[in-house]
Amino acid sequence: MPNFANVGVIDTLMSVPGKMEGSGYSFLDGMMQGAHKKDTKEGHPASYLFKKVPKSEKGEEGTQFVLGEMDKHGVEIGVIDATDPEGVGARAIRQYPDRFVGTVQLDPNKGMDAVAILDSRAGSGEVVAASVFPAFVNPQVPINDKKMYPIYSKCSELGVPIFLTTGVPGPRVPMMAQHVELLDEVCWFFPDLKIIMRHGGDPWTELAVKLLLKWPNLFYSTSAFAPKHYPKNIVEFANKRGADKVIYAGYFPIGLTLDRIFSELPTVGFSEEVWPKFLRDNAMRVLGLDKMVS
Repeated sequence: MPNFANVGVIDTLMSVPGKMEGSGYSFLDGMMQGAHKKDTKEGHPASYLFKKVPKSEKGEEGTQFVLGEMDKHGVEIGVIDATDPEGVGARAIRQYPDRFVGTVQLDPNKGMDAVAILDSRAGSGEVVAASVFPAFVNPQVPINDKKMYPIYSKCSELGVPIFLTTGVPGPRVPMMAQHVELLDEVCWFFPDLKIIMRHGGDPWTELAVKLLLKWPNLFYSTSAFAPKHYPKNIVEFANKRGADKVIYAGYFPIGLTLDRIFSELPTVGFSEEVWPKFLRDNAMRVLGLDKMVS
């Protein structure tokens, strides 16, 4: 078990909170039905899973709040959304380029406009990866849908990895757009595209392990799971044949505190040689950060 302060942890899913009043989940409003519409109005839309969402006490954009927590727990770099509506992420990246790197969140329903956004933002050097939430765009777009292929093609062309949310979504929307089995076709069709699963692929983690073993361009991140809930078969996979495949991601301050995450990490049964790869090395390699960080 490493000393986190000496590892230089890379957290591949963080956020910098903004000033926007109310919920930051208005993008889900059109997806929610009936009584579930209230879920996006107060707190986290999956509040039944995340009951104590971290908040800054200062009511500011939160950059200093996030940096303070990162420093406290030895997190060197946080991967954040560079395309949030308020522009908070992009400003944080420009202000602290040694601490934050960005993703460009895309809606495949926008067709070639989404491709143009990806091309522009990746070309500017502001982002290191794309991201798509298949179950959260409206209408939903399954992982292997034809609307996704222009994005995959451009990512492959640019050498930009993509984060794909997989598994049963927490918010009360249908799940099948994120079924893990849909990755199989995409990994086959785009062998040069690095795909990183977000949000655990639960409950299809056995299938996820099979696909991680099968496809060299597929990776797994632990986002939105407290360490004590990491799937046992994922931990076992990392310890046996998947040490280079599993990447640390928290969920701070979206749903989990770094205090909780780092207090529970020592209970995860990773082998000693897995820890530095899990906490830093795999993210450095897959996201190309080794070209940016000395």
